[in-house]
Amino acid sequence: MEVGLQGSETTTPGRKFQSAVTGSARKVKDNAADWHNLILKWDRMNDEGSTMANKIVNLGFNKSSQKEMQVMMADQDTSASSNSENAFENSRELEEECDKLLSVVDKMTRIVSKMEKLVSSEKGIIDLETFQYGTGGRQTPLFQTWPTSQFADVSSKLYEAYKQELTLKQAILQELAHTTNPDLSMVYLSCWLYQPYTDDRAKLLLEGLLLETGHRPI
Repeated sequence: MEVGLQGSETTTPGRKFQSAVTGSARKVKDNAADWHNLILKWDRMNDEGSTMANKIVNLGFNKSSQKEMQVMMADQDTSASSNSENAFENSRELEEECDKLLSVVDKMTRIVSKMEKLVSSEKGIIDLETFQYGTGGRQTPLFQTWPTSQFADVSSKLYEAYKQELTLKQAILQELAHTTNPDLSMVYLSCWLYQPYTDDRAKLLLEGLLLETGHRPI
């Protein structure tokens, strides 16, 4: 499986190297490519969701301001009617953006589900090698230096990071439209955008995986 790399350049493993990879090595290499592609999809969803979350916050502030104006202008029928129409339109837009953000989180949930399957795949490879080579496992590395168990360990760590991030996203989705505190809203937006659970450690794990399997040049 070829994998497009981030940045201005796209690099794929050489054909000679690709054709020589079979069995467990082929599966591990394909899994590494899947990790890369799933995380790219996640990052795109995160960017889309961040834009929607900002709209939700702004619409929520507008809704709160319009409610205050309705109270102040309740004795002015014309202005009150106009404000009611604006409030209705604002509520409709807010609901639409919330539905869009829900759709993004649903897609992220499916991505994490696929990540979980990759972890199961790596553990299955370890079980197979234990059956083939005994409890000590394979004596020579599949690629460069990593024992087979390290691929499963990296996959598990990546999965746990994105699983935690998904839980945070789900919590933000539930709270964002109902928050009237501007400072708290900014915290939610910052957490969504900067993803505290998928920090530099997760990026290093992915880069190490791609380097070891030949998807990145050394």
